[in-house]
Amino acid sequence: MLKNYYSFSLFFFCLIGFSQNSFTLKIELIGSKNEIINEGNAYLFDSETNQIIKTESIVDGQLFFASLNEGNYNLQINCEEFEDIDQKITLNQNLDLKLVLSKISFTELNEIVLKRKKKTFTNLNGNIKVDITNTIFKAIPNPVDLLSKLPGIQISGDKESLSIVGKGNPLIYIDNQKVGMNDLNALSVEDIKTIEIIKNPSSKYEAEGKAVILIIRRLSKKDGFETNISEVASLKKRFNNYLGIHSSFKKNKTEVKTNFNYNQLNPWESIGNNFEIPNNNITSNFIAESYSKRRQFILGGGLYHQINEDDYLSFNLSGKIQKDNGKNTTNSFIDQNNVQNNIETWNDNDEDRNFLNSFVNYNKKIKRLDAKLFTGFQYSNFYQKSNSVIQNNYDTTQFDLTQNRNQKFNVNVFSGRTDLEKSFKNEMKWEIGALYLLADANTNFEVLDFISNNNESTNYNFKEKNIAGYTQLSGKIKKIDYLFGLRTENTNIKGKYKIDDFLLIDKNYTNFFPKIQLDISIDSTKTISLNYAKSISRPNYSSTSQISIYTNPFLVFSRNINLNPTITDEVSGTFQYKDKSLKLNFFRSKDPVYFAFLYDPSINLIAFNAINYNKESGVNLEFTLPFKHDFWSSTNSFNFILNKIEDKSAVFDASKPYLYYYSNHIFELPKEFDFSVTGWGFTERKEGVFKRNSLFIMDLALSKTLFKNFDCTLSFNDVFRNLNFNENFTINDIASKGIYYTDTREMSLSIRYKFGKIKDSNYQERDIDENSNRIK
Repeated sequence: MLKNYYSFSLFFFCLIGFSQNSFTLKIELIGSKNEIINEGNAYLFDSETNQIIKTESIVDGQLFFASLNEGNYNLQINCEEFEDIDQKITLNQNLDLKLVLSKISFTELNEIVLKRKKKTFTNLNGNIKVDITNTIFKAIPNPVDLLSKLPGIQISGDKESLSIVGKGNPLIYIDNQKVGMNDLNALSVEDIKTIEIIKNPSSKYEAEGKAVILIIRRLSKKDGFETNISEVASLKKRFNNYLGIHSSFKKNKTEVKTNFNYNQLNPWESIGNNFEIPNNNITSNFIAESYSKRRQFILGGGLYHQINEDDYLSFNLSGKIQKDNGKNTTNSFIDQNNVQNNIETWNDNDEDRNFLNSFVNYNKKIKRLDAKLFTGFQYSNFYQKSNSVIQNNYDTTQFDLTQNRNQKFNVNVFSGRTDLEKSFKNEMKWEIGALYLLADANTNFEVLDFISNNNESTNYNFKEKNIAGYTQLSGKIKKIDYLFGLRTENTNIKGKYKIDDFLLIDKNYTNFFPKIQLDISIDSTKTISLNYAKSISRPNYSSTSQISIYTNPFLVFSRNINLNPTITDEVSGTFQYKDKSLKLNFFRSKDPVYFAFLYDPSINLIAFNAINYNKESGVNLEFTLPFKHDFWSSTNSFNFILNKIEDKSAVFDASKPYLYYYSNHIFELPKEFDFSVTGWGFTERKEGVFKRNSLFIMDLALSKTLFKNFDCTLSFNDVFRNLNFNENFTINDIASKGIYYTDTREMSLSIRYKFGKIKDSNYQERDIDENSNRIK
């Protein structure tokens, strides 16, 4: 049925596409004093929607745009040391132009004009692009908090993962380089130019994930230096401080970037739950609260060298050093066979988390083949060490030493890849590539139990080898942009305890991931896009560890080394009219991963960990509606969702549609003040197994630039203190009603100062580890 639907759709829209005309636009550029213009960029906008149609770079003083529809356009040309050109063009035939550019007399005035032209949000086929430079968002102290302000992005309570509403966990790219959460935390907000939320990523992105968050860094130009110093004072339940220094230096063909951040944080979190296990005559509830003193050092540095016009070599090193001193208190009530206990648990926990990532990239243009060759190598390491001293107090008697838990987790990942990209004259592009990855993870787990005198010590080793290859063909026929891609991956996983002679985990499987994308232009204001994709979501490497968290004598949070990857098939269609879009999406997943409880009567313990549920399916209808009037600009997103999660061990309730909404309003006030109001939330969510509460969150911010290089921003987040999550479900005959309290209500003052200047940066890097997002 699905195959017939796509065949009919493709045939119908091809008839539309082939009936259209396409033209070329060729432009010769020259300076007013006959200067040769070799560098610069040109942007072609639809004159009615103001959406970017195409972007081209200047080559030997010329620009060439091919396969353009008949209609009216705005052409904007930006060249260093020359005044910008903004010209209207009517295209009803092939057109050759000669344009003369004048030298800039007042650079500062030109920059101010360009700043006012920029939009904070743009929407194309349901993909949201957000401008960070020179907007109120640049005052947010770290990239994770910044992402939480954007439409559809949800951050986990521990800030170790993120998801997109209706799409699950996305891939994260920085400058078209795949990274993970640790790399994201090592990035400075000051370096971010734009963030794009791509709902239907093309096959050039890996098979891991159904969506992509693409971060483009702000690059400067010409020889020189630039340094940014930032300070953010944040008041939540406790005081938090963020200090950052970021520098860039470029001389001739070599450029160096460095960043250093010191964060002194005091995070708080709380979680509670009520349990019922009727078959074992057990009821229980607890409320846990955690205060930590967290010290973070975030460091980064990179070297880029332009060998010649087409070839470059780059090296990058980044890392994070984190120290946590935490005190966790849990108050529990347990009623088992009519025997009742009130238990207070103290957990003094010291934890170290260190992350290191390094890579070397080499890019070479093969001129005789008109092709680009990329080769890269990457090494990553994540180390976690945790020491816990646990005491229990039964029925308000006295605290007794219960356990010492010493845990270490270390993962090393090495990867290498190569990519070849070949372009043809008829706008066709062929890409092929291969990747090799080897991961080695080790867990040392030691528990000294002072109650039972039963000490436990294990050493678990996990190895994963992944070999992948892909090919992709893209191009344009008349009004239809097409992309066909196929990726294949072979994964070999082995896991065993050191003392065992046999393998506990032994998996070897091969998957194929096809991807099809068609973009059909009806006219200059209307576009229809059709997509099919198969994707995979693998467990994080930390899921392979034996690390666990002691909550009370009855409950332990632990990992699951037996998790299988989630395979998802997805079909979507998008209709774009001017800057507004309507998108319909359907997906079906096998082995989705969610948390569950399991009671072991032999040791009288509940384990809370992630498991593979049987299946998940859903349909989303999403509207994106931008609006602008005078000094007021607004971006609004409404997503109607029907999602169904099923498992044979869980109680299944009827799924019901719910609404996710997001609305951002930015007001450009007199005296160069910017005021922002953002609201988002959910209605009550019933998704088969899970029932979750409704939410409404509001954030406010006021920003002003003083003396050109001095920025001040005052923020008030989660004004009504509503960001608390409820989750109710029943699985393995255990009924759970849980609540998670967050520390997101915040007042903060951000101060940033910039000095020096650097322009014409060629700094590039490319992350070659496609699994770095799994290092958690």
